[in-house]
Amino acid sequence: MALCNVKKWVAAAVLTVPAAAMANGTADWLQPVANLDTGDSAWMMISAALVLFMTLPGLALFYGGMARKKNVLAMMVQSFAVASLVSVLWMIVGYSIAFTPNNGFLGGFDRVFLQGMTFIAEDEKLTIYPGLPTIPESVFFFFQMTFAIISSAIITGAFAERMKFSAIMIFITFWVLIVYAPTAHWVWGSDGWLAADGVLDYAGGTVVHINAGIAGLVGCMLVGKRLGFGKEPMAPHNLTLTLIGVGMLWVGWFGFNAGSAGAADGRAGMAMVTTQVATAGGALAWMLCEKLFGQKPSALGLASGALSGLVGITPAAGFVAPVPALAIGLLTAAGCFFAVTKLKAMMKYDDSMDAFGIHGIGGIIGAVLTGVFVSTTISGAEVNWFAQIEGIIITVVYSGLVSFVLLKIIDKTVGLRIDAEDERQGMDITTHGERVE
Repeated sequence: MALCNVKKWVAAAVLTVPAAAMANGTADWLQPVANLDTGDSAWMMISAALVLFMTLPGLALFYGGMARKKNVLAMMVQSFAVASLVSVLWMIVGYSIAFTPNNGFLGGFDRVFLQGMTFIAEDEKLTIYPGLPTIPESVFFFFQMTFAIISSAIITGAFAERMKFSAIMIFITFWVLIVYAPTAHWVWGSDGWLAADGVLDYAGGTVVHINAGIAGLVGCMLVGKRLGFGKEPMAPHNLTLTLIGVGMLWVGWFGFNAGSAGAADGRAGMAMVTTQVATAGGALAWMLCEKLFGQKPSALGLASGALSGLVGITPAAGFVAPVPALAIGLLTAAGCFFAVTKLKAMMKYDDSMDAFGIHGIGGIIGAVLTGVFVSTTISGAEVNWFAQIEGIIITVVYSGLVSFVLLKIIDKTVGLRIDAEDERQGMDITTHGERVE
């Protein structure tokens, strides 16, 4: 995509808007306080809280309900612990290497420990993220932190019920800094090379879902299957929790997608509409698939379909109209249904909570369909098929290879898997010394 077209796109898509401000190689991070908009700032703070709500307690309940009773607390603890860990890492260095300008591949260190970021106006000026002049930089920082949190927490569902808690924490520490932050810079950063190539990712199809899904797939394959997998029942212990969790994810996702407009404006409104339509379509499509394959429409299927629709619309939410959004929800759910019910059995991997089957596959389908349905009127972008496929392949290969290396190193040092006897007793009691009665 030509540079002029990139500028047109980034002028329309919030998270890469800074590329327009950086076109001349400089950025003015200080803006007059008078330029701030209280409505935009309030909406972005609410959106950030909604995205955090997706993980705490949304994803924690979603995964906790899908686990066996002996592992429910362990699954929920992982979401809370990852959220705490990533929050600190993002403040120390993650945000800086993801979003400060440096080169096309990695951000700089201007915001390590948030140095240089102002929280109270000085001389009637406040730091903003270039291209987002109506909100304080601190709000943008927190909004992006919540994205890093849920991306990391998603991964834990793939190798649930058998990976050491210490191994998970070590892996997430390095993954968020070596995989997530650089990828966010490539796609959303002011000078990211995939953004310059024209990759369209409105709110995280590649950065969040493909990234996390592929890491989860590598993790579940390296750690191996759960004891008794395929031989004994491993049904979710409490689908009520799962439905509550997916309901929280559904509501929180409006902050995820509509918040990615960076303002309380028409684009945010469009993203809310497309998110709702795609999610509803995904839920219906999954239940229809169950019916067509001779199954009963299930609560878990409804939850999985809704989540598939949410994942699929994420890269396209601010780029498409409502009717294409419905098509994206329907097609993504059908593809994820195949991945969860057929592909997993054919490839014989134990993706416990279908992190790859829904987030990885759904992210890939959504990224492709973004190129199919993108509206030049809505987005101001021209379709670049090569860029979309490039973004998918680069993310899959990079996340897969680096995750593989990290997990191999952890396996050779602290070990990846809990003892067989601990796995039989359940991680609640053997890892955390607690249990659900």
